Amino acid sequence: MSQTNQPACWIVMGVSGCGKSEIGQRLATALDLPFLEGDSFHSAANVAKMAAGIPLTDDDRAGWLHTLQEQIRQATQQGHGLVLSCSALKRRYRDLLRAGNPALRFAHLSGPRSVIAERMAARVNHYMPPSLLDSQLRDLEPLQADEAGVLLDLNLPPQQLVDAILDNQGAHA
Repeated sequence: MSQTNQPACWIVMGVSGCGKSEIGQRLATALDLPFLEGDSFHSAANVAKMAAGIPLTDDDRAGWLHTLQEQIRQATQQGHGLVLSCSALKRRYRDLLRAGNPALRFAHLSGPRSVIAERMAARVNHYMPPSLLDSQLRDLEPLQADEAGVLLDLNLPPQQLVDAILDNQGAHA
């Protein structure tokens, strides 16, 4: 428990439409920490590409991930906690983000494709079209046993998801 004095730093992760933003905001409120919407750090070119239904490549995501890593690093260096929503689809993406804070934890919201597709279709004014869901699911690499975090069923009520994350605060991978 060497991290007990360090403020919590969480990434709420998963594919588009899984509820990262809502759960991240609720978690940040519960922990009295700032919440950062990872999507707001995408470049205009990335947003335009996704809006056109073109999946991002690793190269497209590289600058975005480094920007998020820097946000994590700054919060950590300043002794502040943070909750960030970020798809964090691949292990190497999570490793890059963890370089900003080795104690970074992940809350992976997961569930059936049909539920996620329905949620995406119901969203208004979001640039990510439901047609990109399958590419995200193909890229998704679940949390590994050595990664600090928790896998959660997105079908649970939001408060139950936040409570499960809070219950996982002190657990080690």
